[in-house]
Amino acid sequence: MHAGLLAQYVVIALAVGFSVVVVARKQFPAGVRRLRIACAVPLVREGRATWLQRVGRWLAPAPRFAGDRCGGCNGCEDKR
Repeated sequence: MHAGLLAQYVVIALAVGFSVVVVARKQFPAGVRRLRIACAVPLVREGRATWLQRVGRWLAPAPRFAGDRCGGCNGCEDKR
């Protein structure tokens, strides 16, 4: 495989991956939040290396405080 063709494949893979992340965050915010929590919780447990705990805190979503009528769409932040 030529280096130019490999570079094209890498660029296309990065573009597709970025596109998937953007669409997932836009269309499925609650699912992305749950996935981030599921990935972060094992990393922040006691006994893990300090750098792993830092990665887990970085990966974890910011805490949110919702009212009684929250549906989980995280649309409360939109002030249209």
